[in-house]
Amino acid sequence: MKIALAQIDPTIGDFTGNLAKIVDVSRRAAEQGARLAVFSELCICGYLPADFLEKQSFLARCRTAVDELAAATRELPVGLLVGVALQAPEGAGKPAVNAALLIDKGQILLEQHKRLLPFYDVFDEQRYFCPGTSQKVVELDGVRLAVSVCEDAWNDKNFWPERLYSIDPIEELMAQHPDIHINISASPYWHGKRAVRRRMLSAIAKRDGIPVMLSNQVGGNDSLICDGSSLAINAQGEVVAEAKSFAEDLVIVDPFTAPAVEAPDEDDTEGAYRALVLGTRDYVRKCGFRKAIVGLSGGIDSALVAAIATDALGAENVIGVGMPSPYSSQGSIDDSKKLAENLGIRFEIIGISGLFSEFTKALEPLFTGLATDLTEENIQPRIRGTLLMALSNKLGALVLTTGNKSEMAVGYCTQYGDMVGALAVIGDLMKLRVYALCRWLNREREVIPEAILDKPPSAELRPGQMDTDSLPPYDVLDPILEAYVERYETPESIAETHGFSRDIVQQVVRLVERSEYKRQQAAPVLKVTSKSFGMGRRFPIAVKVQV
Repeated sequence: MKIALAQIDPTIGDFTGNLAKIVDVSRRAAEQGARLAVFSELCICGYLPADFLEKQSFLARCRTAVDELAAATRELPVGLLVGVALQAPEGAGKPAVNAALLIDKGQILLEQHKRLLPFYDVFDEQRYFCPGTSQKVVELDGVRLAVSVCEDAWNDKNFWPERLYSIDPIEELMAQHPDIHINISASPYWHGKRAVRRRMLSAIAKRDGIPVMLSNQVGGNDSLICDGSSLAINAQGEVVAEAKSFAEDLVIVDPFTAPAVEAPDEDDTEGAYRALVLGTRDYVRKCGFRKAIVGLSGGIDSALVAAIATDALGAENVIGVGMPSPYSSQGSIDDSKKLAENLGIRFEIIGISGLFSEFTKALEPLFTGLATDLTEENIQPRIRGTLLMALSNKLGALVLTTGNKSEMAVGYCTQYGDMVGALAVIGDLMKLRVYALCRWLNREREVIPEAILDKPPSAELRPGQMDTDSLPPYDVLDPILEAYVERYETPESIAETHGFSRDIVQQVVRLVERSEYKRQQAAPVLKVTSKSFGMGRRFPIAVKVQV
């Protein structure tokens, strides 16, 4: 049986657009000889609709969309395996079920409800869905299909050292002797995720002795980026087909007879960059915009954001804005101009020295007798934020923030200043990874000017300022932050394991804890690591933490 991995990029709530994609791809799959087209989890309504699932009107639209899809594909010689949210049974206690539907010739042959509902990191499915209670193998042209939904395949006791759930839906399916296991997913990307997913599915295929196929969503929705990378694996655990990463794709394969293929080389630096490009493109476009504005400081962070925006939206849709203050170096202005030339984007300069002078003059009567301090430094990025938002309003373009994860972690950023914007593009990249991505960008030609890569990092908000005036060097800071923020290691274990002084670790931890209020007012962060700031990391603001 030829089966299509139908990897599409749905938009939450765009039933008309999503159905059009599904029907179009199904027709193309049929033309190429596929008997079954496998789409992603919740592809009809988009993943994850969140509190839309509590609206009866939304769930009713899901049901009518299923009927429309069945009618539109009734004459096609290809069956469809699709995902959708449906109204839960009366008295279930939750509004919806996360369902996989097998539709063939206008008829629904299977309605399988997701059983394992993740409730960790960015996932909140137990808030909305009631779990399925059983698994049922279904036949299509005599081939027995075992269908699972995303997390249902992620609880193999032979693969994971610790399981999150007491049941394994796949074991129940295997007891019914299927010929193939098909999983529909909306599995978000993070560093290393593609390799883990491939190893896990390979282990399942070898354990059960049947082919395994996974059709994964691709595309960005708010902070989450699904990478696609849909897979077909034979009964020996070998990959026989793989769809593109970070792009829509249609792959036709007979998983029972196809020869093994070599797994593609995966560079997770490249992967992170492509994920951020996809996440930026989808966020801007799905929010109804085409253009973006980036404040260019002459530093490496804004340079990377501008490069990502250019690849995501096209050079004609990106505006770089330099806003030099009295403390901005000529080198930074020149570097921003050179960057804009390399990218081919529009570049404008708005000097803020006069505005800064007016602000300080207006505040002078209230500041009499008080020393110049961080207050005057923060006025500068807040002026810049105001100008960027004025341009956003006037030009109909989204402002992209330029802060990295290291800065967000320790609060080395100005609320209502450089944090102003609609999307934190690199808010999940530590500073050292920012450098790594920029060097990768420069592998064939100079995209990021070498002067930007070579200069010591500085906010340039006072004479001679360097980041190291306030923070440990990034080759010390970043490993501490990765251990504390991403892996929840204790200060004691960080100092002992990594060889850093306890005083430095405690200093960093204090900065992290006291900056929670800033992070909770930040723009959505595109997630590319296993633990990003935002919906996947939830801490109270008003606390007293002993370090």
